[in-house]
Amino acid sequence: MKNILNVLCVFISIFVFSQTKSVKKPAIKNVPKTTMKKGKSVVAKHNPDLVVINEDLPLLIPKKKGDSFGYVNQNGKYIIQPEYHIAVFFYEDCNLLNSPNEKVRKYGTKDYATVEKDMISYRIDHSGKRVYQFKDSDLGKCKFQEYKQQLFQAYVLNGFYGIIEKSKFVNAADYRQYQIYPQYQYLYIMEGDNVADPMIVASNNDKFGVIDVNNKIIVPFEYANIKRNFSWKLGKMFEVTKDGKNYYYIDANNKTY
Repeated sequence: MKNILNVLCVFISIFVFSQTKSVKKPAIKNVPKTTMKKGKSVVAKHNPDLVVINEDLPLLIPKKKGDSFGYVNQNGKYIIQPEYHIAVFFYEDCNLLNSPNEKVRKYGTKDYATVEKDMISYRIDHSGKRVYQFKDSDLGKCKFQEYKQQLFQAYVLNGFYGIIEKSKFVNAADYRQYQIYPQYQYLYIMEGDNVADPMIVASNNDKFGVIDVNNKIIVPFEYANIKRNFSWKLGKMFEVTKDGKNYYYIDANNKTY
């Protein structure tokens, strides 16, 4: 199991190298307060361009323009101009967090994102400033973390995909034992923090969408492809394409960024 977790950590690291104006409180009493995550609140306070519209989404979202990536805020405005070959979500880098160089450990926190330009990798802050350039000697080993065992898994019957709850499934001939009876061309359970309610990439009639374990459609079946990567785990978003070439991010409400 430990080896599996190490491989998972390495895969996340590989993915890392592949992948809002703050509103003043109105002077009106008895208005329900919106709870804001502490980390976002601090960052948004210091950068008025980081608008918080959806609490579940990152303050900055990678977006491609031409051949380069930058970052837009939740309104779709470029805050960090596109100049990078690779740009991923702001997220922890466990290799830097455990660096033998104590001075660079802070750059492994989720306040920074990894980007690449001219074959050189950096960590940048929310203003787009390059605060750290990667060095092999600074990379530490990721610490062991307990793996969250998935409750559900895909199951193929007669060429069609369904979903079963592993701990309860015994008899493939009993349709009542299926969480989702096999009916799709393809299913893939996305990596996420909530194993009881995962997002599931599905294919039906040669189109991709997203469903939940109750077979409710979250994202309509209108995409040529949806990447099976860590975008849901890292940013609560899906990386999609309608033409098979140009990928972009959408949220769980099918809003484009």
